[in-house]
Amino acid sequence: MNEYKLLIDGESVSTSQRKAVRSPYNGEVIAEVHQAGPKEIENALASAEKAFHQIKKWPAHKVSDVLQKIKNTVTANLEDFAQTLSREAGIPIRTARMEVQRALHTFELGAEECKRIDGEMIPLDQRAHGENRWGMVQRFPLGVITAITPFNFPLNLVAHKVSPGIASKNSVILRPASQTPLCALKLGQVALEAGWQPGALNVVPCPSEIVEPLITDPRIKMISFTGSPAVGWELKKKGYKKRVALELGGNAGVIVHDDANLLNAVEAIANGGFLYAGQSCISVQRVFVHEKIFDELIEKLIQRVKAFVLGDPLDEKTDIGPMISEAEAIRAESWIREAATAGAKILCGGERHGSILQPAILTNTRPEMKVNCQEIFGPAITIEKYSDFQAAVRAVDNSIYGLQAGIFTNDIERIRHAFENLEVGGLMVNDVPTWRIDHMPYGGVKESGNTREGVRYAIEEMTERRLLVMKF
Repeated sequence: MNEYKLLIDGESVSTSQRKAVRSPYNGEVIAEVHQAGPKEIENALASAEKAFHQIKKWPAHKVSDVLQKIKNTVTANLEDFAQTLSREAGIPIRTARMEVQRALHTFELGAEECKRIDGEMIPLDQRAHGENRWGMVQRFPLGVITAITPFNFPLNLVAHKVSPGIASKNSVILRPASQTPLCALKLGQVALEAGWQPGALNVVPCPSEIVEPLITDPRIKMISFTGSPAVGWELKKKGYKKRVALELGGNAGVIVHDDANLLNAVEAIANGGFLYAGQSCISVQRVFVHEKIFDELIEKLIQRVKAFVLGDPLDEKTDIGPMISEAEAIRAESWIREAATAGAKILCGGERHGSILQPAILTNTRPEMKVNCQEIFGPAITIEKYSDFQAAVRAVDNSIYGLQAGIFTNDIERIRHAFENLEVGGLMVNDVPTWRIDHMPYGGVKESGNTREGVRYAIEEMTERRLLVMKF
């Protein structure tokens, strides 16, 4: 059995409390992870604050070299990281390799962006008393940042905290998801070996009841959280005097108009709704299809979904693996059954075998059903017909969430109307809301969060502007 220790102040730290990490696919124990207690959290805080006073003086080229070395080491160990991802998160191995590639891009972006964190000169002579003065604005790192990451992308979502954290010369204390801490711990060691200051990246898996100091301690200057809205907004209340960046959930909507490329829409919806077993905050969940193409789209979509291969995530042929746990699969299954009992029609899927849930397509649903109004975070989508495009836009926007949305149409006026009226962080045209590239500004509004990730945008969140006025 593999044993993983904490990373604090550049040292591997053992504790008396351990947690087994199990395969979501078969329940096998794949590793044992040491858990931080109050003493280890205090040591992480103290070492992170001490390290910050060192790294904030580093030149940009030195920081860039560290990030480039991290990328190079992960590249050299790509298959090892992919296998670890697949085992701890149940991600099919082919998809896991894609996630590692995305993480490499995220660190490459950090290595580039840290060299162009710029400021601005401000003319101050707009009034007479501003004559003979120059104003200069420069960005400075905040200090110690708490980063809390979810289980569903255990490497790349960690990279989206660590890469901009290093690039902006902040110390980061990383608390990875308890179900999937292994890649985060591996990455911490890689950063240390790449020459990053000991203590400037501490990785501390710990029980939720131990996290409080990482939120409330005055040494913490920012909390960067990716996870559920319920937890995220509660963290914001507790850290109300700090900068709190929340990247939360969603129930992403898609509109397919009658001028769309039907085959492209079907392929994108199938992948966007069911890969990662639907466990992405921008997974397709609600689909609205123009009545002229509704029946044809459903027929083709069912055929495509039934062609997915489900099973062992380490099998090269597998398209969809298990959900993160059998308990989560049971919950998602119960939402599907509850909708069916209330009048929804299950067009395909919905059967569960342990932690694997067959991809489900439902219709005849109502907006107030859980499968529509909440985030199912599982392999299930609802699909309904519409006749009026603007009504479909209102239906997509009828949500407490606002992360990303997708529309399939080639009409510029419809695109403009959707862009102006959908309250979301991003609109994908002729694609699904699940599409993301790692340098774009990514995040949501309403219950979906209050921040933008993508390395340059995260650096902006992790730094503060400071003004210098010079009189001549």
